[in-house]
Amino acid sequence: MANGINITTDAEVVPARPGEEKGVLTSLIQELVYTVDHKKLGMMYMGSGLIFFVIAGLMAAAIRLQLAVPNNHVLDPDTFNRFFTMHGTAMVFLVGMPLILGLANYFVPIMVGARDMAFPRLNAFGFWMFLFSGILLYFSYLGGDGLYGAGSAPDVGWFAYSPLTAKAFSRGHSTDYWTLSLLVGGIGSISTAINLIVTIFCLRCKGMTLNRMPLFVWLNIVVAFLIIIAMPPLSACQIMLCLDRYLGAKFFDTQAGGSAVLWQHFFWIFGHPEVYILILPAFAIASEVIPVFSRKPIFGYPMMVAASVMIAFISLGVWAHHMFTVGLTSVSNTFFATSTFIIAIPTGIKIFNWLGTMYGGKLRMELPMLFSIAFLFQFLIAGLTGVMLATTPFDWQLNDSYFVVAHFHYVLVGSLIFTVFSAFYYWYPKMIGRMLDNRLGHWHFWMFLIGFHLTFLPQHVAGILGMPRRIYSYPADRGWEIWNMASSIGVIFQGLGVLFFLINLIYSYYKGKKAGDDPWDAWTLEWATTSPPAEYNFEHTPEVRSARPLWDLKHPEDPDWKHQ
Repeated sequence: MANGINITTDAEVVPARPGEEKGVLTSLIQELVYTVDHKKLGMMYMGSGLIFFVIAGLMAAAIRLQLAVPNNHVLDPDTFNRFFTMHGTAMVFLVGMPLILGLANYFVPIMVGARDMAFPRLNAFGFWMFLFSGILLYFSYLGGDGLYGAGSAPDVGWFAYSPLTAKAFSRGHSTDYWTLSLLVGGIGSISTAINLIVTIFCLRCKGMTLNRMPLFVWLNIVVAFLIIIAMPPLSACQIMLCLDRYLGAKFFDTQAGGSAVLWQHFFWIFGHPEVYILILPAFAIASEVIPVFSRKPIFGYPMMVAASVMIAFISLGVWAHHMFTVGLTSVSNTFFATSTFIIAIPTGIKIFNWLGTMYGGKLRMELPMLFSIAFLFQFLIAGLTGVMLATTPFDWQLNDSYFVVAHFHYVLVGSLIFTVFSAFYYWYPKMIGRMLDNRLGHWHFWMFLIGFHLTFLPQHVAGILGMPRRIYSYPADRGWEIWNMASSIGVIFQGLGVLFFLINLIYSYYKGKKAGDDPWDAWTLEWATTSPPAEYNFEHTPEVRSARPLWDLKHPEDPDWKHQ
């Protein structure tokens, strides 16, 4: 008998012979390589994402150091372009994607009362494809064929606009590493998305109807479908690029009858749904954290679900707002501007839902809640500047300026990364069994919050003053100096915040206060398991009777909670 489960075996236990004992490190590596446990794979996703986050952050710090003052020479133009490309590619594909897929891998099966993902081996395959794609990208530093035979990272931007990727302008193999990396990563993402869909629809426990699923699960369904729809166009344009570069296919060669704009269509047909692939999980995290720390159920659950589905659907028809300046027709500009305005409606609904949940609640300002409240404020700014850029004449003035840089960093860092931090403080006790240190956590929050706004708020002004993106230096007579200096100083604060976070993760792993099974007095099924959960998740398959099963079990007499 082990933890209430009968374990019988007919095999005799044979002690290991002297010298056959495996070292701790060897055993750990073998365990990670062979595992198909969704929880371990989820933590491997998140750990890999944090490693790439640190690497990409160091590249961003070097970029900001170069731009801190006019006419600077910390980085030469080629190195700047490579850092710029690698930073953007890593943040989107090697940081954002593994962090959200890692959280989904870990918690979706437990939240629906399952013991694992539907296809455990496919789940492991998805992770290793992602990790191989990251290694392949950074391997370009060794095999990219730079000057004098040295390695060279890709320097074509994370969007790799044609004709920059043609053989004439991108010699060697650096662009090929970038292309193959994204192809491999796309296969891994699609396999994980399929696994999530099958798990959610087929492995839900008894009583877990669709209208009782946690919003975290609902939004991950939407994200999984978006991945399946959005990744194939990206893979298609990567394959066409390979054919152009090695077989003379001329898809994007304008001198041979191809179209450089065709690349932009294919890339942004993926690229804008990708924004929502990254931001919908941020919504999912906030939708779990805010109700728990407001001591109220989410306000307008059905509308939250409907808004999420609407966002996913409309996001498939907004891609060309990235292309207002390439010479589209007035009809095209009008359509894509209108669709971009429309997508702001369900997004705004969500903000009112979160505020409605907090209104009148018994707010507890714990660290997960602090990060989620910061997310609300920053996402509001990101949404407002996004609506501004959806206005075609305004976009003509500020396209490819630092105003756009500030906008999408408020989306991806101010929204996604802040909610990921919220998720770590919320679910770390469940994953590790210990609480993260509160003092280190507050240093992390305030340093990162101050640094984030100090870095990216001034970039709005620099963009309005005419500072273009993708420049490695600038003259001293444009009025951009103070804004760039402020942005560069802000990176120092952000770096200190991340350092406090990493120290907290390691310190709390060994010295953190023991969490218990349910330290936040929450109500979803993951808090009904041990901390950390057993490999099989549940001793007995749970049965739920409402959208808040754990709360109903703990507080059946509470009149403020109604069954659904």
